Amino acid sequence: MKQILQNLKTGITEIAEVPVPIIKKGCLLIKTTNSLLSAGTERMLVEFGKASLIDKAKQQPDKVKQIIDKIKTDGLISTVNTVFNRLDEPLPMGYCNVGEVIDVGANVSGFQIGDRVASNGAHAEYVCIPQNLCAKIPQNVTNEQATFTVLGSIGLQGVRLFKPELGEKVIVYGAGLIGLIVIQLLLASGCEVLAIDLNKDRLEIAKKFGAQIYCPVGKTDQVSQAVAFSDGIGVDGVIITASAKTDEIIHYAAQMCRKRGRIVLVGVVGLNIQRSDFYEKELTFQVSCSYGPGRYDNQYEQNGLDYPVGFVRWTEGRNFNAILSSISSGKIDINSLITHRFDFSQSVEAYKTMTENKNALGIILKYSQKKESFSYTVKIKKESDSVINSSNKCIMALIGAGNYAKMTLAPSIAKTSAKLEYVAARTNGANAVHIAKKYGFRYATTDINEVLNSKTNLICIATSHNSHASLIKASLNMKKHTFVEKPLCLNEEELLSIKKIYEDFKTEKPLLMVGFNRRFSSHIQKIKELLSIKSGPISLCFNANAGFIPENHWTQDPNIGGGRIIGEACHYIDLLQYLTESRIKTVNCQFLSPKSNNLFDTATISIGFEDGSIGVVNYFSNGNKSYPKEKLEVFFDGKIIVLDNFNKTTGYGFSHFSHYTTWNQDKGHDIQFSKLVNLIEKGGKPLIPFHEIINSTLASFAAQKSGKEHRTIIIDDEYPQFV
Repeated sequence: MKQILQNLKTGITEIAEVPVPIIKKGCLLIKTTNSLLSAGTERMLVEFGKASLIDKAKQQPDKVKQIIDKIKTDGLISTVNTVFNRLDEPLPMGYCNVGEVIDVGANVSGFQIGDRVASNGAHAEYVCIPQNLCAKIPQNVTNEQATFTVLGSIGLQGVRLFKPELGEKVIVYGAGLIGLIVIQLLLASGCEVLAIDLNKDRLEIAKKFGAQIYCPVGKTDQVSQAVAFSDGIGVDGVIITASAKTDEIIHYAAQMCRKRGRIVLVGVVGLNIQRSDFYEKELTFQVSCSYGPGRYDNQYEQNGLDYPVGFVRWTEGRNFNAILSSISSGKIDINSLITHRFDFSQSVEAYKTMTENKNALGIILKYSQKKESFSYTVKIKKESDSVINSSNKCIMALIGAGNYAKMTLAPSIAKTSAKLEYVAARTNGANAVHIAKKYGFRYATTDINEVLNSKTNLICIATSHNSHASLIKASLNMKKHTFVEKPLCLNEEELLSIKKIYEDFKTEKPLLMVGFNRRFSSHIQKIKELLSIKSGPISLCFNANAGFIPENHWTQDPNIGGGRIIGEACHYIDLLQYLTESRIKTVNCQFLSPKSNNLFDTATISIGFEDGSIGVVNYFSNGNKSYPKEKLEVFFDGKIIVLDNFNKTTGYGFSHFSHYTTWNQDKGHDIQFSKLVNLIEKGGKPLIPFHEIINSTLASFAAQKSGKEHRTIIIDDEYPQFV
């Protein structure tokens, strides 16, 4: 299928060939008929992409500070690579989609195949959208009119926050698409409206709707105009729908208001607020969040958990329906907002019109409705299939196309001698295509089954944590070597099922490896070399300045990410096991004030090993990003080894060693995949013994349980089924 993508690094807007998304639980698969360009948001993204690096930096000063901090902790090369990789990501454009439902996922109610629906889907021939972000279109509303549903809901949410009352006098600052819809909603509520904009043609549309209009010609005349409009007392409030960098708009809005007036920001403007403006009049100021309650809540948007109507009357989904109802009843005139129509194949020209024509307003894209077969797989490289038939060649597929796969795994994989076949992502085909093109894979697909049934012999899994176990089992059942990014799985039941499948192989056992990459770092190998002279047990302390992640992030969800101890701290638990060369025997974890919130991600984990060694993992989320993320200290035989952020290793008490430094952070990713591919092609022992993978995984489960239950856990007693 075709989809519009924007490259923020080059500024190029293109129609790309990407795989059709696979239908997901709780979602609708929609064949697009029309979509609407957002003259505000999309113009801003296009202009940002075309800006120079210096101008990009000026537009995001907070990001510049983060970059400076990262240079200090991780080094220049690592930081530069991260920045350019971020900018080089394909950005799907659009969020105003209309189409016909062609498939319905499990657990969906209220929709069926053939329904016309409006959604926040992208500019693409097919989109897969959660049901709470879709709304049925009334019969008398055209597809073109329905494309304004999402933009209309953004404006409606701003109006709801404003709480207009009959007879109030309100200024709408900005007469773009959202502003013109807001004007109509306010008029329908019985308000008098003054529209302010620099574009006279747009003001004429506002006037047609019944608003008074004003085009500013000076610095202060608009304030006097507002005072006159309000009979000298000041307006009841201002809804700002403009997009501008200046702080003047918020200043003028405050000056226009009466005492205790309201200001609601729907657009994007400078927010250096003058205290005196708000203090003297006791003004209220509120920022409207997109389509309404439910926005950015994964439980609502992705998992389909609706808010009770008695407690949250207007969710984003119900706002969608309200806008469609208003269009259906004629309360909102959409036809007057449409200025241009383009076939989807002319999308690049449509974007050019949007950015260059100041009078362009509603730009509609129309999609072909020919009944064509669609594909879940896109071929990237055209060479013959015969090149992959060598029996001893590593033929690799990468399942997962998120940030970690894009920025860390794929670059390391591309440096190996493996034959790169598939990049797979169930719903984000654009990312899969981007990775495949950039790193030399032959196919991009959304069909995991095609990958599992292909000639690949190594499956690399980099998906969300809750999918690891099922994908591992599917891969092993197809007798494929399997690499999974940590964690191996999320609970004992999953671990036991993986163990059974793996141990049932009597001959030709495939490899199973977890991405404990730090084992392979040159710094860790140097430390292992220095530890070769140890006379007995050792003491270790690993400090992880993990950084704050909000409670609603998927990694914090115990059912999706497993929590950060199981999901990430397992790295450091495994590393201590590797350095001691001894099995973990006991685990005691103490969380920082666990009852104060639901974030169990700041902890001290004490570990006892069978050989008598002791270790501590301090996994802290309450630090500062300007401080290095990782530090390891090893104490033994009157000697100390200190590893600083995988950049520098220093020895104390050694006669033959003082320090080892690398120009860039070396966390072992490159050597990990190089050794793995070499092992598959030439044979040998597993890089990480299976019993060590089991032990590290159980220790991470034990840490989570210990911290919550306030007790020390003896691994063999707690998990006898794994002994």
